[in-house]
Amino acid sequence: MGLTKTENYTERQIELAKMIKVLGHPARIAIVESIIKTDDCVCGDLVTEIGLAQSTISQHLKELKSIGLIQGTIEGTSMCYCINQDNWNKLKDQLNELFNSANCTDSDCC
Repeated sequence: MGLTKTENYTERQIELAKMIKVLGHPARIAIVESIIKTDDCVCGDLVTEIGLAQSTISQHLKELKSIGLIQGTIEGTSMCYCINQDNWNKLKDQLNELFNSANCTDSDCC
């Protein structure tokens, strides 16, 4: 985490920040949405569907895989990816916890 003092943050905060950072690119959101929509392993269809070069798609897949949101294999030119359901559910739970922790019910709370 750059120059920030990581000891000031919990492991949960650091982990959530890493996941959100990786998801902070629209191509990665499109890739995740495509994989979710397919509801099965995606094998090579992403280039056509997303409209980016194979090398660009591969780089985005690498980033998503590095934080564990997707899982898959690369064998030669063949790639197969799917959502890592355990980590996806963990991310959903962490985001729900964060969003539900806001107690501000008045739109003029500040």
